[in-house]
Amino acid sequence: MNTPNKLTVLRICLVPFMVVALLLNFPHHYLVAGLLFGAASLTDYFDGKIARQQNLITDFGKFADPLADKILVISVFVCFVFLKLCDPVLVIIVLFREFMVTSIRLVAAANGTVIAANLWGKVKTVTQMIALISVFVFQYFLELCALNIIPIPEAVLTPLSFWLLIAGEVLMWISGIFAIVSGIIYMKDNRKCIKDM
Repeated sequence: MNTPNKLTVLRICLVPFMVVALLLNFPHHYLVAGLLFGAASLTDYFDGKIARQQNLITDFGKFADPLADKILVISVFVCFVFLKLCDPVLVIIVLFREFMVTSIRLVAAANGTVIAANLWGKVKTVTQMIALISVFVFQYFLELCALNIIPIPEAVLTPLSFWLLIAGEVLMWISGIFAIVSGIIYMKDNRKCIKDM
């Protein structure tokens, strides 16, 4: 297994640790979960960069890299729903898009074709990463306030918590719009595979 594929597998392996850190309520758990998410996101950047620079692009990488992204991002979205940080409707949209794209990829693979992620899929992934990292930062800031490490009066903290929650929701919905757009483009570009389904 080459280095880019090892990084892809590492991304998948980091997910359970991130989920545990996110859902267990211990001091600085948002920081720990956010760092694990950030590390996993960096593997996405480096595996693609190394694969292109060293000509190590493989069929496994073309299939596993976007799959690892889906596992990472969907895990965080589901945890955020559990923590009441994300609208469940958004997660249903994201899940629908990802299952639809994966189904098309599986049909194509059965016919001997490997479909790599397109530009819009990458834009969708980047906006999701930015949105989710922002929510981690917002929640860790609020956690620091709750621990009195950053002393803010309650009269300020209550509205600030509300607006940070709204800001996180807006960023996640922006990423959701890109998920819809990229899904539509993906279906359009792979009409032949859909006919074969």
